[in-house]
Amino acid sequence: MLIKMIPEIGHFALVIALLMAIVQAVMPLLGAATRRPLWMAYGYPMATGQFLFVAIAYLCLTTSYMLDDFSVANVANNSNSLLPWYYKFSAVWGNHEGSVLLWSLMLAGWGYAASVFSKELPRDMVARVQSVMGMVCVGFLLFILMTSNPFERLLPNMPADGADLNPLLQDFGLIVHPPMLYMGYVGFSVVFAFAIAALLGGRLDAAWTRWARPWTNIAWAFLTVGIALGSWWAYYELGWGGWWFWDPVENASLLPWLTGTALVHSLAVTEKRGSFKSWTVLLAIATFSLSLLGTFLVRSGVLTSVHAFANDPFRGFFILMLLAITVTLSLLVFALRAPRVSHKVGFNWLSRDSLLLINNVLLVIMTVTVLLGTVYPLILDSLGLGKISVGPPYFNALFVPLTVVMCIFMGLGPLARWKSMSGKELWRKLWLAGAASLALGIAMPLVYGREWNLWVALGIISALWIVLSMVRDLFDKTRHASSFVAGLRKLSLSYWGMVLGHLGVAVTIVGVAVVSNYNIERNVRMSPGTTVEVAGYQFTMTELTNRRGPNFLADTSIIQVQRGEEGRSFVMRPEKRLYLATGMPMTQVALRPGFFRDLYVAMGEDLGDGSYAMRVQYKPFVRWLWLGGLLMAFGGLLAVIDKRYRRVSVRQPETARAQPAQEAPV
Repeated sequence: MLIKMIPEIGHFALVIALLMAIVQAVMPLLGAATRRPLWMAYGYPMATGQFLFVAIAYLCLTTSYMLDDFSVANVANNSNSLLPWYYKFSAVWGNHEGSVLLWSLMLAGWGYAASVFSKELPRDMVARVQSVMGMVCVGFLLFILMTSNPFERLLPNMPADGADLNPLLQDFGLIVHPPMLYMGYVGFSVVFAFAIAALLGGRLDAAWTRWARPWTNIAWAFLTVGIALGSWWAYYELGWGGWWFWDPVENASLLPWLTGTALVHSLAVTEKRGSFKSWTVLLAIATFSLSLLGTFLVRSGVLTSVHAFANDPFRGFFILMLLAITVTLSLLVFALRAPRVSHKVGFNWLSRDSLLLINNVLLVIMTVTVLLGTVYPLILDSLGLGKISVGPPYFNALFVPLTVVMCIFMGLGPLARWKSMSGKELWRKLWLAGAASLALGIAMPLVYGREWNLWVALGIISALWIVLSMVRDLFDKTRHASSFVAGLRKLSLSYWGMVLGHLGVAVTIVGVAVVSNYNIERNVRMSPGTTVEVAGYQFTMTELTNRRGPNFLADTSIIQVQRGEEGRSFVMRPEKRLYLATGMPMTQVALRPGFFRDLYVAMGEDLGDGSYAMRVQYKPFVRWLWLGGLLMAFGGLLAVIDKRYRRVSVRQPETARAQPAQEAPV
C-alpha cells in the first residue's frame, strides 16, 4: 500500500518544503532587521528541513521510475520497461518536470551548504543570505507545484508500458551533463544571496567578498565542466562532428559563464583593493539573472532546439515573471543602498586594477554580443516583424576578435602591479614572451605540416602569449627563493588556481583554432569492400552486421582502419539504431580518440544495395577543447581550498554582529 502512495508522499513533501521555504524567506530577514536572534535562528533549521523534504520528493520520483510506475504521467511519458536501469535513473531529469525538481533539490542543497559552512560569519549576514535563498526557493517550488508537477497521475487509464526516453537522451552524456550544468547555474544563487545580503546590511567591504569568493569559484567550476560535457556530448552523439553550434540553448549556458568569469576577477579586486564594489554586486546579480534567463529560454517553448525541454507558454510566463521580479527587486536594492556604502579607490591607467577592469568590460561586451544574437530573432518574431536566423557567421565575426583582445590583457594582468606601474618595467618583463609567442605562433602551423592559416597562427600566438606570460610571472615570484622548488611551495593555492585557469583558456584556444581550420571531412557512399582515404588513414568497410540491444535494433558497419601501408590497424564500429518503443532512428558514432587527433565515423542513411552514406572525419586537437575546460574548472576548485577562505576574515563581538558598522541594517 505504501509503495502505491509514493507519488503522493513526494507531492506532500514538496508542499512541506514550500512552507518551510516561506518561513526561511521571512523570519531571518525580519530578525536581522529587528535584531532578534531567535528569529534569525529560524534560517538554519528551515534550510535543513527544506533540503530534506525536497530530497524525499526527488527520491519518490526516482523510485517511481525504477519501479516502472506508469500511473505517474512523468514516468509514462519518459520511460519504458525495456529501458536499462541507469537510463531510468537519469531519465528522472531527462524531462521538464524532473529537471526542475533536480534544480530545486540542488538549490535547496546549496542553501543548506551555505548555512552549514557560514556559521562563523556574522549572524545578521547569515540570516539575510538564508532569507534570500529562501525567496529563490519559494519561486521554484511554486513553479513546480503550480505548473510542473512531476507526480501527476494518469489513473485510472494508465498505459501498460511507457512511451520511452528520447533516444537522443539514452546516453552517458545525460547522466553527467545536466547535473553538472545545474550545479553551476544554481550555485550562483549563493553568490547572488551574498551580494543582496551585503547590500541590505550595508556591508560592501572586503569581508563579504572573501566569504562569497569560494562559492563563486565552485559554481563557476561546475558550470565550466557542465558546458565542456555538453560540448563533448553534442560532438559524439549528434553525428555532425561539431563541438559548438551557437545553438540558442548552448548560448544560454555561455551567458552566465561569461559574466561569472568577470565576477571571479571582480571579487578578487574587491577583496584585494576594495575597489570594483558596484561592479561586483552588479555582476553577481547579472550572473544569476542570466541563469534564470537560460531557464526561461529552455523551458518556455520560444526556442526550437534539440536541447529545449518544454513547449508551454504558461510555464515560460511564470519563469519570465520570476526573472522580472528578481532583476527589478535586485536593482532596486542596489540603487537604494550601493551609493551609501561605496567609496572610490584610485589606480592608474597602467596597473593590474585597470587591466582587470578592461578584461571585465570585454567579457561584458562578449556577453551582450551573444545575448543580442540569441534573443534578437525572438524579439522580432514576437513583434510580428518577421523571422530571421542569427548563426555562426555573426557570432564568430564578433566573438573571435574580442577573445583575441582579451587574451592580450590576460597576458599583461598577472605581471602588472596593483595601483600603479611604469610602462618600461612591464615592457622589460614581457618583451621576450611577446617575441617568442609571435615567432612560434607563426612557425607552428608550418611545422604541423598543413597549409599555413592566419587564424591558426593567431590562436597559437594568443595561447603562447598567455602561457609564456605566466612562466615569466612564476620566474619573478621564485627567483629570490633559496631554490626554485622552495619558491613554488610558497605560492598559494589560489595563485595556482589562477595559473591553471589561464592555462586552460590557452589550451582551449589552441584546440578551437586547430580543429576549426584543419578538420578534414568526407561524405561518401560505402559498402563492404569500399576504401576511403582521409588524412593518411585508409577506412575500409569489411562487413555489415545486425545486433539487438536492450531496447533497439542496430545495423553495424565494421570499418578496418590503417595508417599508411605498414601502420597498425584497428576496427571502428559505427551504428544506425532503431528504437523499438518510438520507432526513432539514431546514429551511434564510432570514435578513435587521441591526444592530438580524433578519427570520427558516422553512419548515415541506407542507400540500398548494401551501401550506406558515411561521414568520415579527421579532427586534430579536438580533445584540447575539453581538456582546457577541465583545467579551468580544476583551477577554480583549487582556489576554493586555499586555507585563507576557511577562516573568517572579520570577527566581531556578538553584540556587534547584529549591527554592521557602516549603517543601520535593512
